Amino acid sequence: MSVRGRGCRYVGPADLKDAVRPSGGHRTGSAADSAHWIAERTAAELLEPFTFVVDTAGMLRPAPRRSEHVACADGEHVLSAGEISFTREAGRWVVDDVSNQSTGYCPDVASWPAVAHALDAIGLGHLSRFTHPVVFRRCPGCQECAIVREDDFICVFCGSDLPKAWNIDAAPPHDRRC
Repeated sequence: MSVRGRGCRYVGPADLKDAVRPSGGHRTGSAADSAHWIAERTAAELLEPFTFVVDTAGMLRPAPRRSEHVACADGEHVLSAGEISFTREAGRWVVDDVSNQSTGYCPDVASWPAVAHALDAIGLGHLSRFTHPVVFRRCPGCQECAIVREDDFICVFCGSDLPKAWNIDAAPPHDRRC
């Protein structure tokens, strides 16, 4: 999510976006709807996290684990994206794990409020932050997207310093993709 709240554009492989067909992720509009969607999943599906996006309307859109985030979002911008897991607690579904792990959108860790708001809107209990935050940066040297590990802001591709502020949505030269 950009700091200005306009959302993240898709920055992954063009062929994945070109293959998108409408109606990717399930639009969860209420607590009952989200509970019904989760309850329809098999026990095996519930063992793995699901793909999700929060669309620009602020709606949670989960999809099966191996779904592409861009398909889940119908190719559109998102406020956040990642992986999410659910569990039953005190007779209701709650989120027990959520990350911003999406190499197609590379959302900032600052996109958490959009996720929390989407979960609150449908009555899903959740944690107060991403359980596994991923720090993405675009290298100003080689323009590749990199994951920052252990606060080491050095590009693994070319060795350049990575910016401290999220910059994935900055337009790369020649529309190069992450």
